[in-house]
Amino acid sequence: MKQYPKWKIILVLCVCAWGVIYTLPNFFPAETVANFAQAHKLPSWMPLYRTNLGLDLQGGSHLLLQVDVKAAVNESLSSLLDGESGIRKQLEKEGVDATDITVEDGSIKLHVADFESREKAARIISDSDNGIVTETNSDGRLTATYNDPAMNQLRTRWMEQSISIVERRVNETGTREPLIQQQGADRIVVQVPGLDNPERLKALLGTTAKLTFQVVDDSVTVAEASSGRRPPGTEILKASEKEGGRMVVKKRIEVGGEKLKDARPTFDEYNRPSVSFQFDSAGARRFGETTAKNIGKRLAIVLDKTVISAPRIQSEIRERGVITGQFTVEEASDLALLLRSGALPAPLHILEERTVGPSLGSDSIRQGKISGTVSFLLVSGFMVLTYGLFGLFACAALVANMAIIFAAMSMLESTLTLPGIAGIVLTIGMAVDANVLIFERIREETASGRSAIAAIENGFGRAMSTIIDSNLTTLIAAAFMYSFGAGPVRGFAVTLTIGILASMFTSITFTRLLVVTWFRKTRPAQLGI
Repeated sequence: MKQYPKWKIILVLCVCAWGVIYTLPNFFPAETVANFAQAHKLPSWMPLYRTNLGLDLQGGSHLLLQVDVKAAVNESLSSLLDGESGIRKQLEKEGVDATDITVEDGSIKLHVADFESREKAARIISDSDNGIVTETNSDGRLTATYNDPAMNQLRTRWMEQSISIVERRVNETGTREPLIQQQGADRIVVQVPGLDNPERLKALLGTTAKLTFQVVDDSVTVAEASSGRRPPGTEILKASEKEGGRMVVKKRIEVGGEKLKDARPTFDEYNRPSVSFQFDSAGARRFGETTAKNIGKRLAIVLDKTVISAPRIQSEIRERGVITGQFTVEEASDLALLLRSGALPAPLHILEERTVGPSLGSDSIRQGKISGTVSFLLVSGFMVLTYGLFGLFACAALVANMAIIFAAMSMLESTLTLPGIAGIVLTIGMAVDANVLIFERIREETASGRSAIAAIENGFGRAMSTIIDSNLTTLIAAAFMYSFGAGPVRGFAVTLTIGILASMFTSITFTRLLVVTWFRKTRPAQLGI
């Protein structure tokens, strides 16, 4: 028999030792592992975490969200209409007499009686955005909407932004391994394992968190504005009871929440919960200009079209400020979190909600352990009864295989789900299948009169190509499942892939090392297989 290289022996032993070390934390509570690491001052590369359990194993919340694309379209068109150099101002500048200007049902609608002015209005609107198309009716009604390419581009951008912001908000809550992914054209799936307070998550995800600073118009009362005397360029917003329930503010947004660099919960001088914020350089410059020009006036701090507070500007303010209101400590903390993570481009609506209790997850874990243990014992018993000592070698390789799987999942911080357990159980069968091919080949070589050394060499060598081919096709199938599947299917694909790679190592390399070591120690005349 050929000499087994020492570097191979060292490599195999190191991989197996790595598997055992990284698997051990899974047998102890997380607190025990953390206390042990702290007490013994373990290095940072040592494993400190157990394999993450999915929603179906440890419980948690599943939410299906829908992005309100229609509301986002209306908001985008409103920005084009009432922006600093928006359509409304351009129409006034060009002397176009436009009336009944509104944004509704994903379009800008206005009435222009004069034909020439109507053509000019259509040109102004089209020039405001390359994706805008206009239609004119015979009665002088002009309608502007996004064309299909622009709409598709906007929808894609809004979905990407929404997913990114949802990820930041969920991660800020301190949860580990949330699953957040797009489903269909306008839906987002959010799965948060081990979540203790699903209501808080729903509140965080259901809040758009669009923060704006707008100057209050005190030239008219709310009653006067409601009766038809509302000044042009103003709107009536909901406000706190302290502010009278409603407030007239200018539509012009002086500074938006996108200019914020940071936001943190704090307490004001009266020890009331509040939120301190800091602008970036552009926001600080803009905020300074706004406060300098409006000293003595009130500045409304608006969150999602609701005035939180409207302090009077006493002096120029630039980089930092404080938002005060009737907050609780948790509300101030959540508001700061929302402002840090950014505003959603569109409202999110909860279409479906499922909560998996810890007891149901515990039942799934127990059933998974039972199925895994039973399959391991049955397979091990079959191998020992069929192949004797060689069957014990296969069982040892199977233990090493399980250790490597859980070590890899712990190191990669992968999430183990119930379908993932099914993938591990399937791996157990596929791992011994490779050993069956090898051992049957050794039997054939022995039956044909080969010596023990030649039978072992030919058994491992000639079965190798078959094992690689069969496992390669399984890996290709797993890759397709991961690419095109959703959460549970992906969990199955991940564990199956790790298990296949681990089984190729243990079945071929580790088992061969055991057989070679045994043969060199005992030098049997017959293999007894």
